[in-house]
Amino acid sequence: MPSQYIVVGAGLAGLSAAEALACPPSGRPAASVTLIDPAPRAGGVIGTVRRDGWLVERSADSFLATRPEGMELVLRLGLSDELLPIAPGVRRALIFRAGRTLPVPAGFRLLAPGRIDSIIGSELLSPAGKWRVLMERLIPSRARSTAPLEDESLESFAVRRLGRETFERLVQPLVAGIWTADPARLSMAAACPEFWDMEVRHGSLSAGERARLRHGDAGPEASGARYGQFVTLASGMETLVARLAARLEAAGVRRIVGTAQTLKRQANDGWSLTIESQTPGGVSSPSETLRADGIVVAVPSAAAAALLRPVDRELAAQLGEIEYAGSAVVSLGFNRADVAHPLDAAGMVVPRVEGRRALAISFSSSKFPQRTPAGCVLVRVFLGGALDPAANQLDDEALVALALGEAADLIGARGDPLLVQVNRWAKAMPQYHLGHLSRVARIRERLKQFPGIALAGNAYEGVGIPQVIASGQKAAACLPAEQSSTR
Repeated sequence: MPSQYIVVGAGLAGLSAAEALACPPSGRPAASVTLIDPAPRAGGVIGTVRRDGWLVERSADSFLATRPEGMELVLRLGLSDELLPIAPGVRRALIFRAGRTLPVPAGFRLLAPGRIDSIIGSELLSPAGKWRVLMERLIPSRARSTAPLEDESLESFAVRRLGRETFERLVQPLVAGIWTADPARLSMAAACPEFWDMEVRHGSLSAGERARLRHGDAGPEASGARYGQFVTLASGMETLVARLAARLEAAGVRRIVGTAQTLKRQANDGWSLTIESQTPGGVSSPSETLRADGIVVAVPSAAAAALLRPVDRELAAQLGEIEYAGSAVVSLGFNRADVAHPLDAAGMVVPRVEGRRALAISFSSSKFPQRTPAGCVLVRVFLGGALDPAANQLDDEALVALALGEAADLIGARGDPLLVQVNRWAKAMPQYHLGHLSRVARIRERLKQFPGIALAGNAYEGVGIPQVIASGQKAAACLPAEQSSTR
């Protein structure tokens, strides 16, 4: 009899774990898998709305192609023909500065300055700010210290290496567009390990970035995010999770729309999980108890803590230490003539020191043309985050009014929008606060006491789509592969 597994959570992490168990690579037998989630639609936050010629993403609109997990999944699902890169002419980011939108200096990548000439020529920084960036190569590295390396906040790291002005005008808005986090609490070691290591290995960020460019990792014009390395699907990101869910159904994965209630360890080292399922009309059915050799818990860490608390209170407490922030995305469609800005970039990020409420505005129809009716443009305004939680408390009318006001001031949007869509993501973004790596290490170590339980999701080792896929695959690999002993 094949092994029996349960996956709790049908977001991308849970779907990836179920695929790894039910459709494994050679060397591991296929298992019997049950997938449980209270939402009738699989895919979690990933979703696409198609309406009257508009294509609007509810959350992530692309993923990094240079990590293998996302591209390999696209290949397995037969979606290669759907891949679209960001349009070549807009592969750059803009920053709002004193009423103007200015480009991120060419070669400046999140924290690392790669080109001296672009720093000198940038209008974003004062002469003193430019000089401070150019002196970054002379700032002592942590590697020269005899003290053990400790975690450091992104704000502390950026100010130490690049100066306060560059942090406020460049680094903070670029990071906020990715993490929606408080940079004074965001862990460099967890959120930005590449730059954390760059200082140790090369002595400075500028030296490390030049070394990276010499090895051909990216062209010298790359700035902000690596926009040339991101791709999407022509029919929208929801196609990825919908096709994956269909693959699981074809492989015999049982899908239950319901809620995991009680998890218990069995005497034979298996597990039992009591669930409350729902009918398509939302009516609860009598509870059902399932038995399994292993369970992947692929839900936010707070929900994982609640499920695992009867098993181990210490493990639950550690999971509860991971905090989350919420955000809202207001998508706005306009006639092209009603937006003054040329929208000649992938989008714009807004420094907190500018006193605005928007974190960023993504120029969706510039990045991926043919997603609007003819003569129209589509933008997405990002609000909220860890530093503006009040935005998430606004009702839809107030939230739309806020987004319209920001769009008017930042990109010159006028008139009534042709399309409005609000997507709220309360407590959806895990905050990798200082000490996150050691916190996750303690969770992993504690989990070893409970063989057959694995964790997956964006709360642990990365929030990007490829990292979330990898977390599901890694969790599946942690489960026992022997024949079932639960029946």
